[in-house]
Amino acid sequence: MGTMRKIARRSFLIGSVAVAGGAAFGAYMVGRDKENPIVAGAGEAALTPFVKITGDGITLITPHADIGQGAYHMQAMLLAEELDVELDQISVDPGVPAAAYYNTAMAEEAVPFTSVDEGFAAETMRSVMGGVFRAFGVQGTGGSSSVPDSWEKLRAAGAVAREALKAVAAEDAGVGVDALRTEAGAVILPDGTRVPYTDLAEKVAGMPLPPAPELRGPDQWRLIGTETQRLDILGKSTGTLPYGIDLGAPDVGGEMLYATCKVNPRRSALNGYDASAAAAMTGVEQIIPVTNGVAVLATNTWYAFKAAEAVECDWGSAAYPDAQADHWAEVDASFTAERMDRVWRDDGSVEDALSGGADMETYLRAPYAAHQPLEPLSAIVRVSDGRVDVWAGHQMPRFVEQKVAAVVGVETEDVHFHNQYSGGSFGHRLEFDFVTMAAEVAMAVPGVAVKTTLSREEDFATDYLRQIGAARARAKVSDGRVEAFDLEIATTSALASQSQRLLGAPAAGPDTQIPAGAWNLPYAIPSFRVTGYKVPELAPVSSWRSVGAVTAGFFAEAAFDEALTAAGADPLEERLRLVTNDVARGVLEAVGEMSDWGSDLGPGRGRGLAFINSFGVPTAEVVEVTDTGRGIRVDKVFVALDVGRVVDPVNFENHVQGGVVWGLGHAMNSEVTFADGRPEQTNYHMHEGMRLYQCPEIEVRALERSHKIRGVGEPPVPPAAPALANAVFAATGVRLREMPFHHYVDFV
Repeated sequence: MGTMRKIARRSFLIGSVAVAGGAAFGAYMVGRDKENPIVAGAGEAALTPFVKITGDGITLITPHADIGQGAYHMQAMLLAEELDVELDQISVDPGVPAAAYYNTAMAEEAVPFTSVDEGFAAETMRSVMGGVFRAFGVQGTGGSSSVPDSWEKLRAAGAVAREALKAVAAEDAGVGVDALRTEAGAVILPDGTRVPYTDLAEKVAGMPLPPAPELRGPDQWRLIGTETQRLDILGKSTGTLPYGIDLGAPDVGGEMLYATCKVNPRRSALNGYDASAAAAMTGVEQIIPVTNGVAVLATNTWYAFKAAEAVECDWGSAAYPDAQADHWAEVDASFTAERMDRVWRDDGSVEDALSGGADMETYLRAPYAAHQPLEPLSAIVRVSDGRVDVWAGHQMPRFVEQKVAAVVGVETEDVHFHNQYSGGSFGHRLEFDFVTMAAEVAMAVPGVAVKTTLSREEDFATDYLRQIGAARARAKVSDGRVEAFDLEIATTSALASQSQRLLGAPAAGPDTQIPAGAWNLPYAIPSFRVTGYKVPELAPVSSWRSVGAVTAGFFAEAAFDEALTAAGADPLEERLRLVTNDVARGVLEAVGEMSDWGSDLGPGRGRGLAFINSFGVPTAEVVEVTDTGRGIRVDKVFVALDVGRVVDPVNFENHVQGGVVWGLGHAMNSEVTFADGRPEQTNYHMHEGMRLYQCPEIEVRALERSHKIRGVGEPPVPPAAPALANAVFAATGVRLREMPFHHYVDFV
């Protein structure tokens, strides 16, 4: 029995709270109780709810934000599995932001240990970091943590609710609990009578609840691992599911105005502005200053957009270099002892192995990139006497309340955040400026809800980008083998930049994301060193889907492929010879089998392989390409990865395929460059993803050999770029060492 199951069974405290004639059920870790997010009335027990049952129905609380990845559906599946309800019998609700919904799984990426290191020091540090997240009640969605964070506690909450309902039904029927069973939202009595959960809601509220039972094993699962229809798919397919940007006055109750903001694209102060022309335009109600910019309030969003274009602004200078060439110069100058962040891996003796010179040397680069979620950033805020309401989609709801409270000048408990479905994020909705600006605007019209929406151009101009970086690598080879590999990585720090905005101070200690996906490669190279260097902050950067692994992983596996070429080694066979971890070996073997590695593809065609472990998920990808004469066509991609357990195979496959498309498209086409201190790219036409006609067939295989449960939102992204680069080399002999690749080859 795994450690997590022992913890779940032995140390969950379970309780209920009466709500509107019903009951809510939830789970606490012993000694780590958090304040109940439900406002309980007199005589009600106040314990954290995940399952709410009233006479009208069953609601499953799904506090991990849904940003398009199916988080609400996944959480509902885990709760419904043990509660014994069908998915069409329930509704889902993200609930109110609360410390009780802390996410300790997010802490794992913050510790300086590889995911396969389960030694005493590593496990202790994970426990300490998890304790920090728990103590501060960090409710967040990110880092592919929603599944691992939910896996035990949501099933436990469902199981306790089930047993409580059985206990009430047993008392009513005068039979023993062991004589009862549950099915499809009902307790089944010995004579076959079905008692719906909803009929038991009032009686179960406030009753003493049983301890957490043993959770069911895989042979008893009804939902986990099966193909289900996502709860949101009908609404999304028919255009009836409301995203945050779809909300209007009827949804929030009362009068509504519309607004947009125009802030300094150089990330500094606004020296002054002339709004005389804009103020005379149709529909304009007010033009007001906000932090580093101006806001236009109007009777609809389009009027606000057009008026904002007419405002003439005198922008202050950037705190970073104006020209892109100077950004690159700062990166290139960062391989110094003064800027060294840490030596993350140092096996053998690289210096001795390379003392006679390297057999391979290379230099690689990765540019800034934008987040560009399809749904534009939008938030509705109403500031009233003693209360602030916020409607938006965000990954860190409790921090939203804190940030808005600071802007408006109220206590955090006076801010009420209503989280919404989001049309994408990719890390963008970990930032707060679009919500805090909306709060500033709403303060100008107390009592009125104001919907503030950023134009696509404004979003590109003020996005907190993916980190910029470079790497240099050297290798020594002998007798067809890689004997030494030295990788140095220099990037700006997403963690430091983001932490400065979130907490008012840069993150302390070495940055685990600079070498993410590189230093933890499971290769037993006799001499293997990975060193991280921290580039001084240039343009502000933030978490971007897969964070550091998308850059460091590209550097590592593209450079390692060059080392393999220098050795004359087969890329799959040499990796299998070097791999030290059975789970990693399994995904490499699987992707080799899937792609028929080693078979002849014919002239002008090539395969590329990359393996990266990010967020604890070993992922191998093979990309097949054809040199058509007009350009490179990406034909097919094979992906094998191990997440321990797959909750929903359909969603899993779609998620992996989406990650591959995301990774390939950005590697091929996307970058943000600076001129005059501001981004040159203004919209999708200048920051293209992969076009529909370019999309390859993507075959996915999920392995479930790991004993740890992992998420899949980010791991498919990092291997895409190096696998594509390696495939292009195999087909053409051209090495792609800098993204985006379209600067060096054409894609068709």
